[in-house]
Amino acid sequence: MSKRIALIVAAAFALMTMASLAQAATTLTYSNFFPPTHTQSKLAQAWCDEVEKRTGGEVKVQYYPGQTLTKAKQAYDGVTIGLSDLAMGCFAYTGGRFPVMAVVDLPFGYKNGIMATKVVNEVYNALKPKELDNVEVMYLHAHGPGLIFTTEKPVKTLEELQGMKIRGQGTSARLIKALGASAVTVPMPDVYQALSRGTVDGAAYPTESNKGWKLGEVTKYRICCFPVAFTTAFFVVMNKDKWNSLSEPAKKAITEINQEWALKTAKAWDEADEEGLKFFMSLPGRQDITLSPEEAVKWVNAVQPVFDEYIQSVSEKGLDGKHIVETAKKAVAEAAK
Repeated sequence: MSKRIALIVAAAFALMTMASLAQAATTLTYSNFFPPTHTQSKLAQAWCDEVEKRTGGEVKVQYYPGQTLTKAKQAYDGVTIGLSDLAMGCFAYTGGRFPVMAVVDLPFGYKNGIMATKVVNEVYNALKPKELDNVEVMYLHAHGPGLIFTTEKPVKTLEELQGMKIRGQGTSARLIKALGASAVTVPMPDVYQALSRGTVDGAAYPTESNKGWKLGEVTKYRICCFPVAFTTAFFVVMNKDKWNSLSEPAKKAITEINQEWALKTAKAWDEADEEGLKFFMSLPGRQDITLSPEEAVKWVNAVQPVFDEYIQSVSEKGLDGKHIVETAKKAVAEAAK
């Protein structure tokens, strides 16, 4: 009998060992459209390393930057159908798919990335939109002030912007139209080429992209339209089934890392904006153009229809557009303190 018990104990131990090894062998794939040299790509890689470290090797993450696994527009769907287990992407690349989260991108006059990141997380936590129910949200973040950069023509007034072709995506495209220019939709990885070839006369993006995406090489003027500065909200999400398959200790460790990385990411956006401006201004002939106070008021008035259009569009989908905008405005006010 004792031999039989010993065999049972040995078998049980073997099963436990196999289960432990299976857990240690869990490898997740992470797709990111940012190139490997970009600050946000380096931070994503650091997140992967931290996950392996804090889970004691139970969870490892194989990182694929620069659209090598899924394209920028495929990031979210790629996670839901299993092309990748995790992905970083932005809501604006799939227009209409995320009506609630799109409110964050409106031209609230964002001052920095920390402010914008606080807003996107507060909006998500306050409204818990169903549009994200089919994934596990790791963390959300948003870049600093989105401004307009032009290639050949300095812009100091709304009149000078009329008829220009400016790259925009999602809400920034609507902002551009409201300001009187023609919006051309181009994903960030293709913006450099569009600017260098003259397909567009300028582009709307955060200052960091002058260095992070080398756009400063093909633009000459930064229009400091801060009163109507927008942001682009980003997501880091995981396939729901993959998340549920992880052990509770692993989930706890990853959740703690996510909370830390949201703030790290926000700070990185602001540091990158500073570096982007230095890079931009170090190039020959670059100029910073500040709107006069009177002109700034004109720009603010011009973009008000963007808010009205947003409310109308989401209300047509059965959502309370006014409540969503008010929630975002409250978050912006709190984050600005």
